[in-house]
Amino acid sequence: MSKRHAVIVAMGLFASASAFAQTETTGQAGPKPAPPAGTMPAAANPAHAAAPKTAASVPASTPESRSAAALAISHEPTYDEGTAQRIKDAALSYSDLAVRGGWPTIPADAKFALGVQGASDDLLRKRLIVSGDLAADKASGAFDQNLADAVKRFQARHGLAPTGMMTPRTIAAMNVPVQKRIRQLEASLERLENINFAFGPRYVVVNIPAAFAEAVENDVVVRRYRVIVGKTEKPSPTLTASITGVVLNPTWTVPSSIAKSEISAHMRKDPAYLSRMHMEVLDGHDNPIDPHSVDWSGTHTPNFTVRQQNGTWNALGAVKIDMPNSYSVYMHDTNQRNLFSDDYRFDSHGCSRVDNVRDLAAWLLKDQPKWTRAEIDAAIATGQHQEVAMAKKVPVAWIYLTAWMAKDQTIQFRNDVYNQDEQLLEATAEEAAFFGNAANHPLTAHMAQ
Repeated sequence: MSKRHAVIVAMGLFASASAFAQTETTGQAGPKPAPPAGTMPAAANPAHAAAPKTAASVPASTPESRSAAALAISHEPTYDEGTAQRIKDAALSYSDLAVRGGWPTIPADAKFALGVQGASDDLLRKRLIVSGDLAADKASGAFDQNLADAVKRFQARHGLAPTGMMTPRTIAAMNVPVQKRIRQLEASLERLENINFAFGPRYVVVNIPAAFAEAVENDVVVRRYRVIVGKTEKPSPTLTASITGVVLNPTWTVPSSIAKSEISAHMRKDPAYLSRMHMEVLDGHDNPIDPHSVDWSGTHTPNFTVRQQNGTWNALGAVKIDMPNSYSVYMHDTNQRNLFSDDYRFDSHGCSRVDNVRDLAAWLLKDQPKWTRAEIDAAIATGQHQEVAMAKKVPVAWIYLTAWMAKDQTIQFRNDVYNQDEQLLEATAEEAAFFGNAANHPLTAHMAQ
């Protein structure tokens, strides 16, 4: 932990009891950050707002309805110019909560049923009041709709399906210690302070642990999409770049690492694999090579290129969003759209597959009247490869935040899918210790004189 973050936590440990008492009684969605002396933040009260819609109350699952359902939860950006400060405020609040003992543990085998008085109902109420998901004046009686709605709020804040039912995953999330939540906030803050991003009036953010992309315009989320990001063994990178264009009916140049491992393995088992997948082998000058003349043993780095032709079979689908970067990753469509229905969406080789990507393409090209959504659909229907340059580049950031607080003071948490939080904090602590020791070293002190 850096010295500055240690100060944040220490300040939280000595926060006033009255600040936390206010959080307990107002029922904010997430503990209320300690306000500056003599002021009180004027915030909405999410604990009294409508609970998120359940799966049964939204239309049939289509790309448009899935994006609309996600967008309806909040128009607050995950990442804007005030995110870092809000995370600091959340860390203060949670540190104060830790001093007071955190929250109670829910037994893993506890049973809950709507309208039925259960042995653990009161314990669940206490847990939800502490985290601000339930107002204190709703704390009595059997497992009623108020309690179910509070569970939905908790689930929505933790990236779980807001069903209102106490599933094993919900109980597990409730039982994560407050100290770990503080560590998540610290790690998220550390990452943001190492990002140099030019927000601009329009920008795109992909938060990898949340597996969502946001199109932000004038500080408001106007589009939100489910995305599929990198597998744990092939994580998506964090980066900042600019979106320079949209490619319709793209071809796919297979990365050499995939050609060496996966394509080679397929060809050893099935020599007809390439033709069945509409792929061709090219030399360094883009001239076709007979696949049977290639060594598919996988023991050597490929000295050829594998390219998949555009079409319904193409792994990039019908749309690719160009965003030049040193990792050679990008955002794109997919021919496996059923994967967007999964809650666990960590299944790519590092790129970001975007649900309803044509809608995102239309938003990116909105300042070019020729490229409406209808025109994009028509161009794709021709089957012709076409590259559309952006009239004005749009900044894009791929970030890794497992904890953040929105403008409405709702504190969000997601699983650390790549196990990077502790690695970052340990590295930061080692760096702080090194420079601390160096500053006190006799030779360093002598050189400073």
